[in-house]
Amino acid sequence: MALCISALLGGCQTPLQALQEQASRHQQRLEVIHTPHFPLMVALPSSAPVSSRIRVYLEGDGHAWATSRQPSLDPSPHDLMMARLAFSDPVPSVYLARPCQFVSARACTPVMWTDRRFSPEVLSSLDQALDQIKARLGNQAFELVGYSGGAALALLLASQREDVAQVQTLAGNLSPRQWVALQQLSPLTGSLDPLDRRQRLTQIVQRHFVGSDDRIVPPQLLARYRDALGTARCLQAVVVPGARHGSGLEQAWRRWRDQPITCQP
Repeated sequence: MALCISALLGGCQTPLQALQEQASRHQQRLEVIHTPHFPLMVALPSSAPVSSRIRVYLEGDGHAWATSRQPSLDPSPHDLMMARLAFSDPVPSVYLARPCQFVSARACTPVMWTDRRFSPEVLSSLDQALDQIKARLGNQAFELVGYSGGAALALLLASQREDVAQVQTLAGNLSPRQWVALQQLSPLTGSLDPLDRRQRLTQIVQRHFVGSDDRIVPPQLLARYRDALGTARCLQAVVVPGARHGSGLEQAWRRWRDQPITCQP
């Protein structure tokens, strides 16, 4: 109640209400995609775009933790940066939320947005969502854009699909295993790691944006990822001066998003 009273001037919205408002403002339609494991919230263009490639903005971990030790009861993101970027992108784009964000199901328990946030069933749900988006919009290829933990899932999806043209990430958790080691956290039991598919990832065209002042996913993680990946012909890193995990990346993204990714001969 106190939080709502203090937020009256800005409106006391739930994350879903805020997403609905943004989608309506930008003529996007919200739908729920059903998969065997989880229903997933997606925002699609009002009319099917005429394009062979669709850019999919994959949400981050959202509000996974209420405190440093207590998982939240609802992982829906409070900051809708990825939705804003998707809705304002001039190229055909889709916003795809993570399991249990904005829409719940019986399988939605806190372990699914904490330790098992990168689990096989989470990956399978997103993979099937891409299949359904492709069937709906008629595109031939995807570009995946992952924020924070969404970056790991974007890389995992790219490693197993043949229709992902490139991956871009913002403040990306590129390797959960390296990340927990760097931050001295407990291992994410039940989660997958992109670096276990490094041979395939070396062939993926990818660009990673990281904030120089990001303490949640610090720039050192990108360095560890590159070292562990080894030779990658088409990997570009952009360090954004002064940017943090949830701020300072949007302007850099808009400046760089459509520039070709540099590949070595």
